[in-house]
Amino acid sequence: MRAYVSLIGLLLFSAVLYAQQRVVADCTVTYRVNLEEKGGDKDVTESFGATTKTVYIRGNNSRVDLVSPAFKQSLLYDKTAASAVILREFGNHKLMTKLNHDQWIAANKKMYDSMTIAYSGETKNILGYECKKAVLRLKNGTTFSLYYATNIIPSVREFQYEFKDIPGFVLEYESMEGENKKITYTATKVNISPVPVSKFEIPTSGYRIIN
Repeated sequence: MRAYVSLIGLLLFSAVLYAQQRVVADCTVTYRVNLEEKGGDKDVTESFGATTKTVYIRGNNSRVDLVSPAFKQSLLYDKTAASAVILREFGNHKLMTKLNHDQWIAANKKMYDSMTIAYSGETKNILGYECKKAVLRLKNGTTFSLYYATNIIPSVREFQYEFKDIPGFVLEYESMEGENKKITYTATKVNISPVPVSKFEIPTSGYRIIN
């Protein structure tokens, strides 16, 4: 009887937890980009300050635009096919790289294989969302932290491979570039309005295909 009651309690707890979390299948999230570099070049730092990252999600599709004064990169990920397309623009040069499922996994495992995640009790409020802290440790010993909203989950998480197992929407995170350079991405706006299907259309011309 006691085991039966415990099972009922566990099921009720799981139901409440699930109800508190909402899967977001249509949204646009904009991030501010900040560079911290010891003895870094001022122009490079200012360029990062003018850089924005925007994540678009609609159903099983996602798009990430990283735009700076010098370049633009877009990553389109199809969860259904588990494939990705990367678009890069440098001045008049437009390049496209297509990755099937195996290629996408292989490209990410080079860096994130054997990665571990440590969850912390530390919290932070970002745009009205309560966010919990997690620390990721790569196999080379590098660590970086992130904060994820506990009550919303993106319908697509695999587009940012290192976050695919995080149980919430990552609204702030660090990216380490070498020993002295840290880049922080912080969400400045979360818009849950429907995203146009056209955002996820892959160009059929104007880009040079590279592998």
